[in-house]
Amino acid sequence: MTDPTDPYLIISAACHAGLPAEQYRPYLEAAHHRAFDEHLGQRDARRAGAGRRGARNGTSAMKWYEDNEEGLRGGWDAVQRVKELDGDGVAGEVVFPDADTADAGTAPPFGAGLAPAAGHDPEAVMAGARAYNRWLAEFCATDPERHRGVAVLPAAADPDAVVDEIHRAAESGLGALLIPASWGDGAPYHDRRYDPVWAAAAETALPVLTRADAAPRPEHGGHLGIQLSEAAWWPARPLWFLMWSGAFERHPGLRFGVVGAGCWWLPDLLWHMDRLYAGAHGGRKLSPFAALKRSPHEYLDRQVFVCATAPSRRELARRYEIGVDNILWGSGFPHPEGTWPHTREWLRRAFHDIPVGETRRLLGESAAEAFGFDKGKLSPVARRIGPTPDDLGQPRNQAPVEASWRRARETGRHWLTGFDFPFVGMGE
Repeated sequence: MTDPTDPYLIISAACHAGLPAEQYRPYLEAAHHRAFDEHLGQRDARRAGAGRRGARNGTSAMKWYEDNEEGLRGGWDAVQRVKELDGDGVAGEVVFPDADTADAGTAPPFGAGLAPAAGHDPEAVMAGARAYNRWLAEFCATDPERHRGVAVLPAAADPDAVVDEIHRAAESGLGALLIPASWGDGAPYHDRRYDPVWAAAAETALPVLTRADAAPRPEHGGHLGIQLSEAAWWPARPLWFLMWSGAFERHPGLRFGVVGAGCWWLPDLLWHMDRLYAGAHGGRKLSPFAALKRSPHEYLDRQVFVCATAPSRRELARRYEIGVDNILWGSGFPHPEGTWPHTREWLRRAFHDIPVGETRRLLGESAAEAFGFDKGKLSPVARRIGPTPDDLGQPRNQAPVEASWRRARETGRHWLTGFDFPFVGMGE
């Protein structure tokens, strides 16, 4: 039984790691070394061009590096990384690629990381993914109870090769799979050619994840507002491809997560999909949705979650619509848009008036279940470094806190509970 004053077991469901790009050579098969050298040269040219065109804020990026130079080494230095996790009160983490998104300095070879791999030979992209996954397995093995590595998986490649890489990732101790949010020229994710991939992911209990940064940037014309407005669209899009095509029905053990896109978009999307399934807006006359045997919200609760980096107060206020257990908090370490290195202060501002039991789910318990962390082995770490409810400004007497959220909790998913409109109690 957890004492209400115990420190929180915090697991960040969205962190990043990666070698400085040129250091991936030892992890690449020799047949790809020459192409890798060419890739690095092209990358440097693109970075120089981007800087001249003003595509990134070089001044801001440089200040971020200067202000956090020591801590940023934790992107690839395992010893430094643990220091940063401890400082933030984070006991465990889920590790994605690309520790540095400001200038792609730690991107895996051949575009196999977060950014689209457009223009690269599929065989080279798979080789780049294997190289990154080899390094990541070594990195996470330095403290396997605290790190769950996310293997890069070019899902649209040859299905046999993809399935082999899934099993290799599982055998090496990695804990999840990152597929491109956009399939490029490959088959869309509703295609049955992916069934062996989803089956292998379910068999190995590795969640399949998509992440922001898949947008077709050349279409944006350098307008940052367009890119950011679409940031949640691309990683979320595979969700409805898998949902409506029946992939979740055929593979009930498949877990799917959307990462780095917040969760503000999910309540209304879920409301919309449930209404379509129930026959609203032409759904009844156009299709019986034969691939589904239950409502979309039931699949969501069974198989889907969102890893939300620094979720806003408004997003947290809608947790009863999304599902408290479906939101996994992330610090975003070491990206500047995350909460590091001020996570403890951020948590106090965000969670001071949220019930302690729900806070435990949001900050760690749900992530432990989704990614297979051993809570028993992490508990000593949490007791040593984790903030307590007192540290987050949460009152010992929880009755008033619980009462303040009663209406929102009872309203829940308003389209299911009979309320006309959702209740949002917090501001930004």
